[in-house]
Amino acid sequence: METNQIRDAEHQAGLLSKALPYMQKYENHTVVVKYGGHAMGDAQLGQAFARDIALLKQSGINPIVVHGGGPQIGMMLEKMKIESRFEGGLRVTDEKTMEVVEMVLAGSINKEIVAMINAEGEWAIGLCGKDGNMVFAEKAKKTVVDSDSNIERVLDLGFVGDIVEVDRTLLDLLAKSEMIPVIAPVAPGRDGHTYNINADTFAGAIAGALGAKRLLFLTDVPGVMDADKVFQKELKADQCRRMIADGIISGGMIPKVETCIDAIDRGVEGVVILNGKTPHAVLLELFTEVGAGTLILP
Repeated sequence: METNQIRDAEHQAGLLSKALPYMQKYENHTVVVKYGGHAMGDAQLGQAFARDIALLKQSGINPIVVHGGGPQIGMMLEKMKIESRFEGGLRVTDEKTMEVVEMVLAGSINKEIVAMINAEGEWAIGLCGKDGNMVFAEKAKKTVVDSDSNIERVLDLGFVGDIVEVDRTLLDLLAKSEMIPVIAPVAPGRDGHTYNINADTFAGAIAGALGAKRLLFLTDVPGVMDADKVFQKELKADQCRRMIADGIISGGMIPKVETCIDAIDRGVEGVVILNGKTPHAVLLELFTEVGAGTLILP
C-alpha cells in the first residue's frame, strides 16, 4: 500500500473513531428529517442525502424522511395549464390543484426519494398521511389583517389542512421491520376530502408523536442569526420567542422557527435548522462535535 493510501486510511479511521460516540448517542432513537428546498433539485446533493439516511439506518438509528415539493407542484400546474391563485401569500388549493398536489407529492417525488435510498442498500418505503390512518387533517383556518382597514378576515385556502391527529402504529411497525419511511405531507380529513399540509408542520407533528431525539429541517440557510448577523449554534425555545418578538428573527424564518418551537412543545428533544445545500449535512450535524446548523432545545 502506498504512503498516500495509508494516510487516507488513517484519516478515515480517525473520523470513524470520533464519530462513534455520536453514533452511540442516537442508537435506537428516532431522527426525523424534513427534506426539501434547493437540495431536492440537485442530483449530487440528493445522492449524498440518500447515503446519509442509509448510513443512519446502518448505525442503528431509526430515520424518517418527510419531504416537500412546492416548486415541483408549481411546474406541474403550469404544465397542465392550471392557474395558481394566492391568498395572503399562500396557494389556494382547489379540487383540481389538490389532484396535482397529491400526484406530485405522493407520486413522482416520493418514489424518486425512495429509489435513491434503496440504491444505497437500504429498504425505503413511500407513504403519505393516508396510509394506515397515520395522519388526519381538517381545513386550515388562516386569518390576515387588511393593511388599509386593519380588519381581520378569514382566508379560504381550499384543501389546505391543519393536522388534528397522528397515529404512530404504522411507523412503529416499520421501525421494527427495518424499513425507512419516506412520507409525503398529504392527509385525509374526517369529511372525506384530501388535504395538502405544510411539510415543515407535517414533519413536526410526526416527530412530536414519536418523541424523536432530533428533528432536522434541511433549508437553504445555515441556521439562525442574532441581531448582529452572527450564526447561533444553539438556542433555547424561550430565546427564540424573544428574538421573534424583538424582530431579530424575521420574514420567512419566523414560521420555520415557530414550527421548531411547536415540535419542542410536542415532545421532540431537539430541533435543528441547517443548510441542505451542504453535502452530507445530516451526518455533519449528528456525528460531529461542531454540527452543521442551529440546534433549538427546550
